[in-house]
Amino acid sequence: MEEKKTVNDANKQDVKKSNKKNKKPGFFARMGAKIKDVFSELKKVTWPSFGKVVKQTGIVIAVVLVFLVVITAFDFGLSELLKLISIS
Repeated sequence: MEEKKTVNDANKQDVKKSNKKNKKPGFFARMGAKIKDVFSELKKVTWPSFGKVVKQTGIVIAVVLVFLVVITAFDFGLSELLKLISIS
C-alpha cells in the first residue's frame, strides 16, 4: 500500500512539473518581453536625418495651407450663391 502512495506522489509531482512547463508566464513577464521586443525592433529602424524631417514637415504644412485656401474659397463661393438664391 505504501508503494502505491509513493508512486502516486511521484506521478503528482510529475504532473505538477509538466503543468508548470505548460503554464503561460505571468502578465508582467509577458509585458516585459513585449516591451523588450519593441525596443529591439526600434534599434533596427533607419531614422531620417533632421534636415529631411524639416523638409517633409514644410511640405505637409504647405499642402495643408493650399487645401485650406481652396476649401475656404469654395465655401465662400457657395455661401455667396446661397445668398443670391435666397434674395430672389
